[in-house]
Amino acid sequence: MASKTIAKDIITLRGSAAIVSEFFGYAANSILYNRGVYPEESFVKVKKYGLPMLLTQDEGVKSFITNLTAQLSEWLEAGKLQRIVLVIMSKATSEVFERWNFSIETDNEVVEKGVSREKSDKEIMREIQAIMRQIASSITYLPCLDESCVFDVLAYTDNDVEVPFTWIESDPKLISNPQMVKLHSFDTKIHKVDTLVSYKNDEWDEQ
Repeated sequence: MASKTIAKDIITLRGSAAIVSEFFGYAANSILYNRGVYPEESFVKVKKYGLPMLLTQDEGVKSFITNLTAQLSEWLEAGKLQRIVLVIMSKATSEVFERWNFSIETDNEVVEKGVSREKSDKEIMREIQAIMRQIASSITYLPCLDESCVFDVLAYTDNDVEVPFTWIESDPKLISNPQMVKLHSFDTKIHKVDTLVSYKNDEWDEQ
């Protein structure tokens, strides 16, 4: 009699933390590329999530994102990370133009009791694909950035979290009267990530 092998996609806390932190690394690269924060020629194309993705080859930015995702993974595993915000601002004046907001909901039962959840890898990948496509098409719905920009990353953590010396307290770098676009979300069944971009709109300001 023919046998059938069936596997369940089990998601552990560590696995979920790895998925979310890796997602943020690729999302950050995609935002920096698509918003023109760094020159096009400083990125290389790779395949990820079944899509062509772009990764920076700038050593400083690469190192920053690698260290960042490692730290995020640690906080996610501890259930201490509430939100990550990638901020794009003017290099000359530090005026904030865009805030890419990734809100994170954590299943506390998993953190406290060490239980696992089930969700297919394919389903998670499809949800991430949808967000990446929206980031890639951001040029169609966000105002053009006409000047040299830099970026920063803000992490919103629980108060009792140990903060590495490389991180400093920051103001939230808010935009007054921002326009907002809600993007898709994805859910590992342990961490749910909601994505929203808020941006400065000069036409809006002039009304």
